[in-house]
Amino acid sequence: MTHELLTIGRISVDIYPNDIGVDLEDVTSFGKYLGGSPSNVAVAAARHGRRTAVITRTGDDAFGNYLHRELRKFNVDDSFVSPVKEWPTAVTFCAIKPPEDFPLYFYGRVPTAPDLQIKASELDLDAIKNARIFWSTVTGLCQEPSREAHIKAHEARPRAELKDGQYTILDLDYRPMFWDSEEEARAQVARILPHVTVAIGNDKECAVAVGEGTPDEQADRLLAAGVEIAVVKLGPEGVMAKTRTERVVSAPVPVETVNGLGAGDSFGGAFCHGLLSGWPLAQVLDYANAAGAIVASRLSCADAMPTPDEVISLLAERGRLAPDAVPGAAVPGRDASQLTPEGAAL
Repeated sequence: MTHELLTIGRISVDIYPNDIGVDLEDVTSFGKYLGGSPSNVAVAAARHGRRTAVITRTGDDAFGNYLHRELRKFNVDDSFVSPVKEWPTAVTFCAIKPPEDFPLYFYGRVPTAPDLQIKASELDLDAIKNARIFWSTVTGLCQEPSREAHIKAHEARPRAELKDGQYTILDLDYRPMFWDSEEEARAQVARILPHVTVAIGNDKECAVAVGEGTPDEQADRLLAAGVEIAVVKLGPEGVMAKTRTERVVSAPVPVETVNGLGAGDSFGGAFCHGLLSGWPLAQVLDYANAAGAIVASRLSCADAMPTPDEVISLLAERGRLAPDAVPGAAVPGRDASQLTPEGAAL
């Protein structure tokens, strides 16, 4: 089976408090969820009806069994997920103190974690080569053997130019606790960027990848490194995407924030869905922004990923143009034969 989205990298059990607005030491009860950014992105895209899979590793334990069960529940192919006997499944705690304070506490990642034990020799290179979108993160480059596996996977992909609707996406997801220095991270990102079609990151992540500067300067450096689409998140000002011929900005979609941790992963899955749908870049950003906002307004991450109907409904509530109102755009769940030459619904 050819996957529409194949991700690689981190997976964990997220332990989120049921008590909102208090420090972790004062929490009295928790819930557990599937977590890890690449895994969440696969879940998010699956919620939009896409065929997704994740390449990762768990511990050979009950939490690993739980993650397999959750992936299958969310219709994510877990055939590339296998156990590592030496290391327990990673667990991540957080405190939830809206609107902006969501500290993360990583357990089972020192000195390493199962998802950093992915080996190049274990990769299904045909599956990686043929996937419509291949998604990885900078975190996967932080140590061996994961680093070599990520590099080999990127080398197996078609060249970075947009080719037959294929995209190789790098989430610039820089987490300093996993690296010795920013300089080390920048050197590893430089090895990968020539193989990347789309790079996505916020100001700090882009600065680690290509240096400090304005969002436009950072986007231009990413493009100069070989990327075809540079996406720079602008915080309260929304998100900008830049190609060699186009620059678009999508304003944020205001919601009451409950937990901001999964918003970026929801954005990523929806962004992939928009690319695969062939929508204009501005519409892809609006749709992804709305998807991210929905998850920010909910407690969990994977379990909170929205459906297309929920995203389109929020866009309509905020007076935004829904995808089925874009002339010539593909529409989720609607066959192209149901559109007039101008793209209007029959």
